[in-house]
Amino acid sequence: MVHQTANSTTKQHYLGFIITLLLGTFSMSISQSSLSTAYPTLMQTFQVNADTVQWLTTGFMLVMSIFIPVSPWLLHNIPFKRLFRSIIATFALGTILCIWAPNFSTLLSGRLLEAIAVGIIFPSYQTVLLTITPKAQRGKIMGFAGLVMGSALAVGPIISGILLQFFSWQGLFGLFLLLMLLTFSLSFATIANVMPLAKSSIDGWSILLAASFPAMLWGLTELTHHNASIAATWLVIILSVIGMVWFVRRQNKLQQPLLQLKVFASKIYTLSVFLTGISYIALIVTTIILPLYFQQVLHVSPLLSGLSLVPAAVVLSLLNPIAGKLLDRTNGQNVIRIGMALIVIGMGGLALLVQFKQLWIAILGATITESGNAFVMMPAVTWGANSLDKTLLADATAVTTTVRQILGSLGVVAATEVLTLTTQQVGKTATTNQAQLAGFRLTFVIFMIIGVVGLILTALMPRLEKSFSVNQK
Repeated sequence: MVHQTANSTTKQHYLGFIITLLLGTFSMSISQSSLSTAYPTLMQTFQVNADTVQWLTTGFMLVMSIFIPVSPWLLHNIPFKRLFRSIIATFALGTILCIWAPNFSTLLSGRLLEAIAVGIIFPSYQTVLLTITPKAQRGKIMGFAGLVMGSALAVGPIISGILLQFFSWQGLFGLFLLLMLLTFSLSFATIANVMPLAKSSIDGWSILLAASFPAMLWGLTELTHHNASIAATWLVIILSVIGMVWFVRRQNKLQQPLLQLKVFASKIYTLSVFLTGISYIALIVTTIILPLYFQQVLHVSPLLSGLSLVPAAVVLSLLNPIAGKLLDRTNGQNVIRIGMALIVIGMGGLALLVQFKQLWIAILGATITESGNAFVMMPAVTWGANSLDKTLLADATAVTTTVRQILGSLGVVAATEVLTLTTQQVGKTATTNQAQLAGFRLTFVIFMIIGVVGLILTALMPRLEKSFSVNQK
């Protein structure tokens, strides 16, 4: 009887811990998915143009990317209870700054403080969940995490639209602050020091060189802006590549690196990173290219364009737990192969049917593509993590998150360039509508082919799993 009570208490603490952790992460994720809806209001309030207000996203992503590689060191050197509360407090402080902001510079400063918190929590929450969960149940827990994070993507624009309808833009940040205060309060009863500590000094040069990753993201983003200085942009990209190579070489030489790149010694993990990256490319391209199709070809309003992606996000959220449970019950190859097949079907369907100019067809294509994402993203992360020792999980999630962002940015650049150049080229001999359709069709065909590459990569999974099983014996 005593043993059962103890197990029950432990289970309650475990669930309370996960709920509080995901509540904080969910709240920060909503701040990303909902803010773009407020851009027109912010532009009018602070008298800034679209390029300037976009820095609320661009600057956020750059700062976030700097702190992702630092997150493993923080997890290994600061007790998690203190680290988690510090993250929540930092985000809350940034939010207070945004609410008070008398000018755009103050608003941006608040967002950059929020970005520090997000850059630490996004890889960390996955690391913590994988660390405290037995391998046999990781698929289920990571699927639940995918449900929560996918929900933030789905409901963010809706919540933002409702709040802006009845309140000023400060009401949006007020919601973020309330959620942070709730999470901070719950943390005293639920969050525990679950991560093993391994004290080490932090290498300043590594942090400096890690800035090459956000610099690369900035450069890739600038390539999509045709009014940008091409020479300066390419200079930043070249210097970023040099910095990234230097960063990798330094990590391999240091006895206590900022980021343990020996995670790539696991072939299973390495393959999982590429599978996750391909899945993320499909997701990010869908969420960026389809709104252009909705507005430029179908001529729907920006609001309807944003809401048209909600069904796909909802399905993505609901399928995540199902994919996680399948991963626990079967092997990873079947689950991930299903996902890659859905991505290929979704992209292929969009390429074939885009000419019919029907909103419901585009929504269906997006839904099928994002359904595939549910069967690849978290399952691939979990599959890769299961091949690593627990001590490497923090480094693995940070590496995966960083690589995923770079591949996603490359995907956006490729999609934007293909769409623009094809439309311009075809437009010389065809109508504007025909040129636009040709651009969107070729874009979807190219990313369908990338999905096919991912599908082919899943053929390597059985051999790698067999090799891993033999080496473990």
